[in-house]
Amino acid sequence: MTGTAPANAAHTPMMQQYLRIKAGHPDILVFYRMGDFYELFYDDARRAAALLDITLTQRGQSAGEPIPMAGVPVHSVEQYLGRLLKLGESVAICEQVGDPAKSKGPVERKVVRIVTPGTLTDEALLDERRDNLLAAVAVDGEGDYGLAALDLASGRFTVQELAGEEALAGELERLAPSELLRPDGAALPAWLEQRPGGRTRPAWEFDTDSAYRRLTEQFGTRDLAGFGCQGLPLAVGAAGCLLAYVQETQRAALPHLRGLAHERREDAIILDAASRRNLELDSAPSGERRHTLLGVLDTAATSMGSRLLRRWLHRPLRDATRLHQRHQCVGALLDNCNYTAFQDNLRGISDMERILSRVALKSARPRDLAGLRDSLGQLPALRGLLQASDDPLLAELRQRIGEHPQVHKLLRRAIIDSPPVLIRDGGVIAAGYDSELDELRSLSEHADQFLLDLETRERERTGISTLKVRYNRVHGYYIEVSRAQSDLVPADYQRRQTLKGAERYITPELKAFEDKVLSARERALAREKALYDALLDQLCEHLATLQGCAEGLAELDVLATLAERAEALDLRRPSLSPTPGLSIHGGRHPVVEQVLDAPFVPNDVELDDARRMLVITGPNMGGKSTFMRQTALIVLLAHIGSFVPAESAVIGPIDRIFTRIGASDDLAGGRSTFMVEMTETANILHNASEHSLVLMDEIGRGTSTYDGLSLAWACAADLAQRIRAFTLFATHYFELTQLPEHYPGIANVHLDAMEHGERIVFLHAVKEGPADRSYGLHVAALAGIPQPVLRQARERLRELEAQPIEPATAGAADGAQLGLFSGPADHPLLEALEGIEPDELTPRQALDVLYRLKGLLE
Repeated sequence: MTGTAPANAAHTPMMQQYLRIKAGHPDILVFYRMGDFYELFYDDARRAAALLDITLTQRGQSAGEPIPMAGVPVHSVEQYLGRLLKLGESVAICEQVGDPAKSKGPVERKVVRIVTPGTLTDEALLDERRDNLLAAVAVDGEGDYGLAALDLASGRFTVQELAGEEALAGELERLAPSELLRPDGAALPAWLEQRPGGRTRPAWEFDTDSAYRRLTEQFGTRDLAGFGCQGLPLAVGAAGCLLAYVQETQRAALPHLRGLAHERREDAIILDAASRRNLELDSAPSGERRHTLLGVLDTAATSMGSRLLRRWLHRPLRDATRLHQRHQCVGALLDNCNYTAFQDNLRGISDMERILSRVALKSARPRDLAGLRDSLGQLPALRGLLQASDDPLLAELRQRIGEHPQVHKLLRRAIIDSPPVLIRDGGVIAAGYDSELDELRSLSEHADQFLLDLETRERERTGISTLKVRYNRVHGYYIEVSRAQSDLVPADYQRRQTLKGAERYITPELKAFEDKVLSARERALAREKALYDALLDQLCEHLATLQGCAEGLAELDVLATLAERAEALDLRRPSLSPTPGLSIHGGRHPVVEQVLDAPFVPNDVELDDARRMLVITGPNMGGKSTFMRQTALIVLLAHIGSFVPAESAVIGPIDRIFTRIGASDDLAGGRSTFMVEMTETANILHNASEHSLVLMDEIGRGTSTYDGLSLAWACAADLAQRIRAFTLFATHYFELTQLPEHYPGIANVHLDAMEHGERIVFLHAVKEGPADRSYGLHVAALAGIPQPVLRQARERLRELEAQPIEPATAGAADGAQLGLFSGPADHPLLEALEGIEPDELTPRQALDVLYRLKGLLE
C-alpha cells in the first residue's frame, strides 16, 4: 500500500477520505488533522519519520493491511513545518471543516493551504531580517528571460526582463529566492535546473495572454501600463505563473498584492553573482554575519528596516538625485543628533509589513493585531519628530507614514491589552466592543458565584456537610457527595456517576443552569470568532494606506541606521560627480577595520580619464585584496545613500562593479579553479564598460608561468586600451609593472612592507610605483613552512636570480625586452614573436603580440 494508492471500497471510510485528498497532492506531504494531531499515512508517514526523526507506527488496518502512521502535535506543528521547509519539502495542511455533530461518517476535511518554502507568512517560520522570496523565470528561444519575484509576507511583487544567462544568474544571486518556478520542458541552463528550491510548472501557466488576464483581474485594472509592464511579455508570463501558484497554495484572496514594480537593470549598479560573493555583502566564507558589510551596518530598530537595508545593499542606485536626497537626509539626522530619538521610537514598532500580509490572508493572530495597534500608537510622536525637521525626504516620509487614528481607535476598542495567542481560546475581544458578546460572557462569568450559592443552599437543605458543586469538561456540572453521606441524598437528586469514595448527582435546577451556561460559552466563542473575522475584513479596507505607512517606517529606520553608523564608524559624506573617475582619500575597509585589533591603515585611490588602471604589487598578506575590496565597498555604500569610510570620496558615474578575487573548484559543474577564474574573467572582458569599476586579483595563477603571465598581460591591456574601465589589477607577476611603459592610462602602486632580518613587517600603506620584491619566502615562514624547506628554497632562489637571460632568437629577445619570458629559448610560445624587430616594437605591436599569444593558448 502506498500513500498515493487510489481509494476503493476495501478501505475504511476514513482512509477513503484520506486517499482522495492525497490523490490531489501526490508529490507533497499531507498533514491530516485528527483531533490534537496532524497524522501522516503510508509513504508520507515513512518519509516524514525519516526526515523529522519521529516514530513510525502501525495502527489498525485498511484494505486488509496495517496502516503506517506518524504524527505531530497540533500545538507544536510550526517547529516540524520549519524543519521540513528547510529540507525543501512542501506540506498540504488538511483541516476538519465539517461539524462532527452532523457527520454520519468521517468529519469532512479539505486542504486549506499548502505551505512551501517560498510562500511562508507565519512569523515562527520566517527569518525576521531576511526577505523570503518566491520567484518564477520564463524563457524564449533567443536567450532572453523574464523574472518575477514575490515576497508574499510583505506583498512586494517585482518583474524584469533580462538578456542572457549572466544577467539572470546575477539577479538570482541578488534575490536569493527560497523557491524558483520554471516552465516544464523549457530549454534552460543546466545550473538553473540544478538550483536548490526549483519547481517545474506547466508551460501554459507562463502563457503571456492568460497571465495578463490573471494579473489584471488580481489588480482590478484594464491593463498593466500603469505598472510599466507593457511590452514585457516574458516578465508578465513569469508573474502570471507566480500568481497562479500563490493562489493555488494559499486557497484565499490576496488583497495585499496590489500591483507590480518593474525593476530596470540600468537603474542600479549591476553586480554579477561572483562579485556579490566576493564582496561579502551579507555572507562570508566564515559564516560569521558580523564579518559582512550588512553585519557591520545593520543596527536597525525594526526587522522591516533590516530587510530594506539588505535590499539597498544588493541594489545600489544610479539615480544621483535620489542618492543626494538620502545623503542630505543622513546629514540632517546627524546635524540635529536626533537619529537616536527616531530609533528609540521605532523600537516600539512591530513588523507591520508581515502583520498586514497575515491580515490580508486572514491568518493574523490576536497578538499580531495587538502589535499593529501598539505600532500605530507610536505614530503621533514619530510624526512630531519628523515635523521638527525641514529635510525634504523626512517631510516626504512624514506624509507616507501618516497617523491612521481611525484604525488605531478600532483596534484599541476591539482587542484587549494582552491577548492570548489563538482566537480559538477566546478572551481576545475587549469588553464593551459588542453587547451580545458581553451578555454571553456575563452568563459564563457569573457561573462560579451561582455554584457557590447553590452549594451553600444544598448543604443547608440536605444537611450533607461534604456536599460539593463542581464542573469538569467530560461530565459537565455535578453535585458530589461522599459515599458515607449518600443515604442523606434527596429524592430529586439523579445519579450521574459513581466513584470509589463518592457519588455524583445532577438536579433539575443544576441541569437547566448547565444547559444555559454551556450554551452561552459556545455561543460566546462563536460570536467572538465572528467578530474577529469581521475585524480582519475592516482592516483589509485600510491595507493600501497601512502598507504605505509600513514602507515609510522601514525607510526611516534605514536612514536613521545610516546616520547612527556614520557617527559610530566615522563615516563621511561622499560626493557624486558627473565627471568620470574616483578620488578617495583615507579610504578604509568598513568590515576589516572592525575586526582588527591593530589600527587600520587608510589609503588613497586616484583614478581619472588619464589614469584608468592601477597595477598593484606587494607581498601576500600585504593588503592588496583589502585595498581593492574597500574601494568597491566605498563606491557601493555611496550608491545606497550611506556615508563612507574615508576622509573624502568623489565618485564619478559607475554602471557596474566587477570583482575577480579568489576562486575555488566547481566540482559539481566539472570546472577547475583555473576554469572558474577564466570564466569570470571572460564575463568581465565581455561586459565591462568605460564606466565600470573592475577589481582583478592574481589573474593567471592556475596554469604555467608563461601561459598565466601572457593572459594577465593581455587582459590588463584589453581593460586599459579597448574597454578603458577603472581597474585595480593586483598581481605577483613583476613583469606586469612594465605595462605603464607600453600603454597610457596605467600606473603602478604597491603595498609597502619592511624586511627585518629574515622577517617581514607589513605596513599596509599604498605607495606609488612598483614593489621591489614579492617576499614570498617570508610569508611562507610566517605560515610555518619548515626551516630546511625554506633554506633550500632560498638557495634555489639565489641560483635562479643569478641566471642570465639568453634568448636564442629575435623573437625571444623581444620577449625578454617586454619582460614576458625568461625561460628556455625553445618554448613554443616564443614562436609567436618571430619576425618582430626589438628596436622597432611599438605599444600597438606589443598588444598584437599578446593577442597572438592569447590565440595560441586558446
